[in-house]
Amino acid sequence: MDERRTVKVSKYLSKHLRHQPERIGLTLDENGWVAVEELLHAAARHGFPLSRAELDQVVAANDKRRFTVEGDRIRADQGHTVAVDLDLPPAEPPAYLYHGTVARVMDAIRAEGLRPMARHHVHLSPDRETATRVGARRGRPLVLTVDAGAMHRAGHVFRVSANGVWLADAVPPGFLRLRD
Repeated sequence: MDERRTVKVSKYLSKHLRHQPERIGLTLDENGWVAVEELLHAAARHGFPLSRAELDQVVAANDKRRFTVEGDRIRADQGHTVAVDLDLPPAEPPAYLYHGTVARVMDAIRAEGLRPMARHHVHLSPDRETATRVGARRGRPLVLTVDAGAMHRAGHVFRVSANGVWLADAVPPGFLRLRD
């Protein structure tokens, strides 16, 4: 499969497994799972034919490991705007985590911290490089350092998705600093 098709399939899966499953007639279970065959049939019915081999290749080759296939079902690993419970246990974070953003939102972040916005959680990266790539999707990236150890000691709960993205309900401004 060529790179353009891989990206197109990945975006299609993200849209329908994270944000708009009903648009193609899917119903995710409470933990975000849907049968692979149901997904493939729904995609074909809505003008986006996709083979199981293509699906498996996109899942395996996705550099961000956004999806998990378990047996005959699939789900997005995080980033949902639809109601799902990923059933991830609390986890002790590393001392520091990172968040990529851009300058135009820094005033709000300084005032309110990091909020999940339309998603269920704030997404945090385990390293600066990943946070830089995330921030660069919206412009010139800024990387915020999150004092995750202090947050955890203060009672904030962290979870980690299957693809290594750390999730928090919010990050208060006192636990953030802008890396120069």
